[in-house]
Amino acid sequence: MSVTSSPSPRATRPRQTGSAHPTAAYSELLATAKDMGLMRRRRGFYLGLFGVLLLALGGAVTGFVLLGDSWFQLLIAGALGIIFTQFAFLAHEASHRQVFTSGKANDRAGRALATAFVGMSYSWWMSKHTRHHGNPNTVGKDPDIARDTVSFLEEDAAKTRGAMAWLTRRQGYALYPLLLLEGINLHYLSFKTLFGRRPVEGRGLELSFIGLRLAAYLAAVFLVLPLGMAFAFLGVQLAVFGFYMGASFAPNHVGMTVFPAGSRLDFLSKQVLSSRNITGGWAMTTLMGGLDLQVEHHLFPSMPRPALVRVRPMVEEYCATHKIPYTQTSLLEAHKQVVAYLNRVGLAAPDPFDCPMVNQFRTRRA
Repeated sequence: MSVTSSPSPRATRPRQTGSAHPTAAYSELLATAKDMGLMRRRRGFYLGLFGVLLLALGGAVTGFVLLGDSWFQLLIAGALGIIFTQFAFLAHEASHRQVFTSGKANDRAGRALATAFVGMSYSWWMSKHTRHHGNPNTVGKDPDIARDTVSFLEEDAAKTRGAMAWLTRRQGYALYPLLLLEGINLHYLSFKTLFGRRPVEGRGLELSFIGLRLAAYLAAVFLVLPLGMAFAFLGVQLAVFGFYMGASFAPNHVGMTVFPAGSRLDFLSKQVLSSRNITGGWAMTTLMGGLDLQVEHHLFPSMPRPALVRVRPMVEEYCATHKIPYTQTSLLEAHKQVVAYLNRVGLAAPDPFDCPMVNQFRTRRA
């Protein structure tokens, strides 16, 4: 197991690799993966996984009906948060063309899973995620590190003011409480995109699916449960969904190398240096929907989940040969690195309790 040291919070140019031909190395690696059949679609695996998730969803719905007016319903809400996240992982894999050979079939499956089961816009997700894969951790190109509630760059942290600056200085510790609200944020961004003025592929279909899901879901919850319990049910489901999604995606790239705007780097080095793997075997792969093998997923976006673990030793060997740091660590250690990185970035935020006049006076006295 190898773990790279934590990079500086500032965007830094990666060091030169030991090989002059990393692009040729990647082409050879891709050809080997194809020869081994690792790029072959695994429709049976994904149909089986979809069946398991349908059974889990059916069990949760049955439990919801049988429990009726009971605070044990919050356990069902938590279970639904987990199940919806697993459906989101499946939609993510369909969006990467991992399920079917046909791109249109993958898009239909991904759109149905994202909208009808998860309640999110597939088009919004595709636009954002495609840009991320093309330029991971690249300033000005990767939407996942753009300025938001959490600042991923020191220059963004320095722009915060007032109460937001106070939060930013502690954002590493605040990340996980904030993730409890991420479910609401994801649904909000989906609606914002679908009701926006910019063209959206499949807008009408997505609105129809999401609207029907939302109407059926809310009707069931508020008809079966008392008002207060119904709101608590929705709150728990959204909190678990947001936390699970955020905690699964955060370790992938946060705290890894950040590339400055305009930087040029070969594909293999860019994807490996910006990604972090999580150890834990098949159980971790199931828990994280294949996101634990993030390095391999970024190198081979259309490779099905079961094949990622088989290509990993090959990728490690290539990275060692070409002296490209390959990072993998435990889930706990990865989250520790995420917290430490975000807190270091957050220190660039101004202290809202500092008085400029007092500081100026202190400077003069010194």
